[in-house]
Amino acid sequence: MPVTDVTTDIDARTITITAEFAAPVERVWELYADPRQLEQVFGPPTYPATFVEHELTAGGTSKYYMTGPEGEKFGGMWDLTAVDQPRSFSFEDRFADAQTWQAADGMPVSRNTYAFEPSDGGTRATFTSVYESSDALQQVLDMGMEEGATESINQIDAFLAA
Repeated sequence: MPVTDVTTDIDARTITITAEFAAPVERVWELYADPRQLEQVFGPPTYPATFVEHELTAGGTSKYYMTGPEGEKFGGMWDLTAVDQPRSFSFEDRFADAQTWQAADGMPVSRNTYAFEPSDGGTRATFTSVYESSDALQQVLDMGMEEGATESINQIDAFLAA
């Protein structure tokens, strides 16, 4: 499994996931830059993602929804704040209405950095999410964010090898 560590720090309001991929940094970057590839691994297997917009540039926006087992759609948006191809990108992630793309009231917002570095012929990835409060972090933990993100990331090696 690619995920090697998951660290949750309620006081620091963070979740940090570390993973090792058997592919070079440039190939991992390509996966995140291409919405059709990203759809294959973003979200746990029972909640696949569809990206309706994806611009991996500073100032860009990504809009996506995840479809649950009963057909329900859960929207999300990334507002990209920094991009250092192929090493990292940072964004604000927010829950959104999958029809109007308006931010969902009362739902947590996180600041995220996805960083990639060469490691033993492959890539070490560090996914860091910082929430506005410990209550917001606890809310997403209660929703299964840690498990869902781990399931999602653990799909990447098989996709890259195919």
